[in-house]
Amino acid sequence: MWTLPRTRFAHCNGSSSSDEKEIAVNIGGVRLVLCGDILNRYPDSRLAELVNCSTRSFDVISSLCDDYDPGKREFYFDRDPDSFKCIVEVYYFGEIHMKRGICPICFIKEMEFWKIDLSYLDECCKSNLTEKEEELAEIADKVKLILDDLDSDPDVSRNERWQKFVWKLMEKPESSLPARVIAVVSFLFILVSSVVMCLGTIPDLQVEDSEGNRVEHPTLDAIETACIGWFTIEYVLRFASSPNKVRFALSFMNMIDFLAILPFYVVLVLTYLGTAMMELVNVQQAVQALRIMRIARIFKLARHSSGLQTLTYALKRSFKELGLLLMYMGVGIFVFSALGYTMEQSHPETLFRSIPQSFWWAIITMTTVGYGDIYPKTTLGRCNAAISFLCGVIAIALPIHPIINNFVIYYNKQKVLETAAKHELELMELRALELAVRSASRRSDAPGNAWEGALRASRSDTFIPLLSGAHRTEREPVKKKSLT
Repeated sequence: MWTLPRTRFAHCNGSSSSDEKEIAVNIGGVRLVLCGDILNRYPDSRLAELVNCSTRSFDVISSLCDDYDPGKREFYFDRDPDSFKCIVEVYYFGEIHMKRGICPICFIKEMEFWKIDLSYLDECCKSNLTEKEEELAEIADKVKLILDDLDSDPDVSRNERWQKFVWKLMEKPESSLPARVIAVVSFLFILVSSVVMCLGTIPDLQVEDSEGNRVEHPTLDAIETACIGWFTIEYVLRFASSPNKVRFALSFMNMIDFLAILPFYVVLVLTYLGTAMMELVNVQQAVQALRIMRIARIFKLARHSSGLQTLTYALKRSFKELGLLLMYMGVGIFVFSALGYTMEQSHPETLFRSIPQSFWWAIITMTTVGYGDIYPKTTLGRCNAAISFLCGVIAIALPIHPIINNFVIYYNKQKVLETAAKHELELMELRALELAVRSASRRSDAPGNAWEGALRASRSDTFIPLLSGAHRTEREPVKKKSLT
């Protein structure tokens, strides 16, 4: 038996009326004696209702607890005693702190059972609850996406069925073997296109056109055209099969894909129609400028690399640390470039012509690059360079650990979410199969027919209702046992 301190409430001690209002509750085998005056501080709670229900019928009492012993005036609850130890603190201290190791979602359900408002939960515990709810929501989204891929609704039209098939083929390599083959082929086309773009800049591999200008070799140009054709077909198929075309077009990675193929067609327009129709004098310069945009296709590799995606998301979550890094570097560059310009003015062969020109020296010094094209020649200038170098190392090193920590946390979180989603699917399949076997065994006594019916039921839409109304599947209710 464990009790909370009651000495701080004098009106609960030494009074016969208080003793009459005392109740004993048994939470999961742990007995606790509570003072009725304290419980009445929150009259809408379940415990306060138990204090004031002595004159009511046994049915009313049974609706508030799992079992009741009139002789001992003891109420039995098949609930978590650890969670109740935290919840009962609200009657004594006016707030609730959730202990470490308790599931936040289960704790909220315990609070709802005891009819305690969530506003009494401390702010630090609310943040943990919010984080856990976000994780469960992400798990539910992953599970729902997998179930949508497995779902084959016979009521959908042929066009919708083909649209979904093409979308899975182009966007989800893990869905089937052809989808994985397409992902590998797309990856190879990206590598070939990047290599061709680099080889096209080698002078020995270039040829002269009719006007004497150096252009890419026709073979490399043909390979580039084939790669652009693949990228175009891939983008068109993905856009046509997308369930939300506006969201697809505004996605960052899809915008990268569009920018990777856009220069090719703009170059065609400028080459064949630009000089004649628009009378552009520097068409070739515009073509070369647009060809530089082809480097954007290297970012297409992020679509096929989970590591690059994790790095991108980790950098997004590290904007604050990156902002601090830029602020430190900006202040240091301005200060040390101004000091370097001032200290080097006395030297006749100074390389610091102006403060803006000194910015370049401060940048390469604080980032420990040191090209040597600009360097101080006076003693004070060299001391300033040494200090700027040390400050640059410190400024860069300070935010690095939080950025790496964010990457590790996000990477581990994604692994945990993927594992949890797989376990959730396995649990749902087992329960659906168990329910199917039970229902099939009632219809037929033959084991073969029961197993066949179970397989048919396991392929049906028995998974979707498990996700409705909660982020994860609910546990089956435990049968209540009498504790008397």
